[in-house]
Amino acid sequence: MADRKLFLLVSMLILISIVLTYSLSAYTTLLFGVSEFHFAIRQAFFGFMGVIIIWLLAQLDPDKWLAPIGFMLFIGSGILIIAMPFLSESLVSAVGGAKRWIKIFGFSLAPVEFFKVGFVYFLAWSFSRKLGHHAGMGIGAEFKRFIPYALVFVCAMFMIAFVQNDLGQVVVLGMTLLFMLMFAGSSFRFFFSLLFIALTFFLFFIFTAEHRITRIKSWWALAQNSVLELFPATIAEKLRVPTEIEPYQIGHSINAIHNGGMFGTGLGGGTFKLGFLSEVHTDFILAGLAEEFGFFGVLFVVILFMWILQRIFKIANRSKDTSIYLFSLGIGLLLSFAFIVNAYGISGITPIKGISVPFLSYGGSAMIAASIAIGMVLMASKKADLE
Repeated sequence: MADRKLFLLVSMLILISIVLTYSLSAYTTLLFGVSEFHFAIRQAFFGFMGVIIIWLLAQLDPDKWLAPIGFMLFIGSGILIIAMPFLSESLVSAVGGAKRWIKIFGFSLAPVEFFKVGFVYFLAWSFSRKLGHHAGMGIGAEFKRFIPYALVFVCAMFMIAFVQNDLGQVVVLGMTLLFMLMFAGSSFRFFFSLLFIALTFFLFFIFTAEHRITRIKSWWALAQNSVLELFPATIAEKLRVPTEIEPYQIGHSINAIHNGGMFGTGLGGGTFKLGFLSEVHTDFILAGLAEEFGFFGVLFVVILFMWILQRIFKIANRSKDTSIYLFSLGIGLLLSFAFIVNAYGISGITPIKGISVPFLSYGGSAMIAASIAIGMVLMASKKADLE
């Protein structure tokens, strides 16, 4: 039997998302001249579809359906990502010159959201067959064994980071790949070697794009005062950047969090959603949550999210099938890193990466893709001993 607790927990988070979308999109609806329920109705539709998808997938036999769905997501969405730059403007939506969404029946579909789920399944399927414990294997042999996966990841990284100009998704996928490798039996030495290589490439991508350099500088303008206190004055002055480039989005996000205090301003009582934070119901939804429901509201959502992760990791831990173990683990890691990257970004700890909060941020593609991921985990949970 599929894990009912996981289904109920995810449904609860989706319900919270609909309520927050209605409250936090108040200014955006006025700005675009649409009904006050415009975004809430769309999110309710996405959420309802997500719950139905989760329930339907949970009814399927994992031995028959898990692999076909996983490979369809991996191959199908990969082909769409490759094809998007060559599609006409009438079929795709572009932001900043990057084509990230395909227009379908009045909605915008982001293939990268589905590719992430398929990529995790591909890794789980492949790792369970080719990787094992590293006992007696040198680091050179581990690198040789890793080459095919490195090529697949480099191709994915090129498509997402260069073609779609979305480095944040690459960061989430890269961290998921690294930790899945470790749980699949790679050595710590190999893990840290890959981590060093990944950081090197990450810095390369940052310093080869002017907009990313600007984003790093704007983040540092906000974080520098607390960090530079630890350095001698002569060194601190050399590392300091002009405060006029302070990021207004992060500044308003932090002020919204501070304004919420312990108990918040109440549902609908937030002020930073009124034009200070652009479309707060999307990437800055945690800041909006913090302002209207305070520390305890955020704490409740964090506990709910961690409970979801605990159920996913329990399914992984209780699975005897290695591919199911690695897939469930990978989905848990994917959701975890997305939440962490977003939370760190809106609180100024790290630069903003444009990553949505799973099941909470407004957006149909992210909601449906995450629902498919949970549905697949629930399907797989039938083969786990959860008693």
